[in-house]
Amino acid sequence: MTYLESAVPLAPTQPEFELAHRTARLKSSLVRDILAAAAQPGMISFAGGLPAADLMPPLPLEAFANSALHQYGTSEGEPAYRSAVAEWIGSMGLEVSAEQVLALSGSQQGLDFAAKLFIDEDSPVLVEGPTYVAALQVFELFGADIASVPLTAEGPDLAAFEALLATRKPRCVYLIPCFQNPSGTCYSPAARAGIAELLDRYNVPLIEDEPYRSVALDVEHPMTPICALLHRASWIYLGSFSKILWPGLRIAYLAAHPALLPHLVRLKQAADLHTQRPGQAAVAHWLAGGTQASDLGKLCSGYRLRRNAMQAALARHFGDIADWQTPRGGLFFWLRLRGELSATRATLDKALAQGVAFMPGEAFFPDPLQGRQYLRLNYSRSTPEEMERGLATLAACIRGA
Repeated sequence: MTYLESAVPLAPTQPEFELAHRTARLKSSLVRDILAAAAQPGMISFAGGLPAADLMPPLPLEAFANSALHQYGTSEGEPAYRSAVAEWIGSMGLEVSAEQVLALSGSQQGLDFAAKLFIDEDSPVLVEGPTYVAALQVFELFGADIASVPLTAEGPDLAAFEALLATRKPRCVYLIPCFQNPSGTCYSPAARAGIAELLDRYNVPLIEDEPYRSVALDVEHPMTPICALLHRASWIYLGSFSKILWPGLRIAYLAAHPALLPHLVRLKQAADLHTQRPGQAAVAHWLAGGTQASDLGKLCSGYRLRRNAMQAALARHFGDIADWQTPRGGLFFWLRLRGELSATRATLDKALAQGVAFMPGEAFFPDPLQGRQYLRLNYSRSTPEEMERGLATLAACIRGA
């Protein structure tokens, strides 16, 4: 038994009843499994995307003391929350009405709704390569036939993107344009415009996921949402407050093309009736409170220091065995190992046994073999001393693999 398996509950024995066929495609999330292993005392974890609680503003407890919010609410969300989120999205360049906003219990719920809306068995879906591991998890569950477009420093390779649109005719496209998880890529304005033009030309719906947008450290160009540039194609725009405000509340949102929103509301009703109301009120209070600029400034300043500390530690311990770009935002470094070196699940288990957790790159590709030379490292929660010690240990594990 490996270290990771010993830290995660074993699967139950085969039940004596029939399950839906799609459960055969139901995979455990490696990220969540590693978080369980990383909870072991003394573990240094670069694995998850956990934000830093010490950089967040205080939680407005008055929102939870309001007894009126302890009753059931509407599926669409609290009016004050939906209005505040519509303004928040508008400030990014995507003009929407409050009626186009749906409150979510985490943006992962929005991915689940989008998959239910667009994907049948063997439906073609186009994603970035690499892409968010939990998006692959939900798309695969619903039987999607997933193809990936390679990323450049500016965004997806547009020639490859168009070729896949023309040949695969995908039901939808899933993209993370701002500080992409895991690669950290932030699409250029030209890439955003080019993608929008192609999606309009082929009339393919876009699922645009923006959880890291507000963790912008060194960005000089506009980050206009691709959804704002579409004229013909339908779209779903996903956002979350979990990276900047109290992730345990699981408060997120989507905005959608008017033709899609009624279907998404029905999916919300079928899923959990409504998102918890006190958390919506707390976020709406923050959005209306006038401290956004200072709070986000503190957050980004703290993350910039931590990113720079990891960049320095990586240069010392990985400079001769890997290549990477310093992320301009988000929470991750994405490394490509040189030569024949790899960072597989076997490497992960070896590192865990020595007290270090990381994310192997194979989890972020539809074809795991594409990711054998990659690894993702989170910098948001480790101290400089932990980075120094943990990265030295991890580099030794990789060299000795």
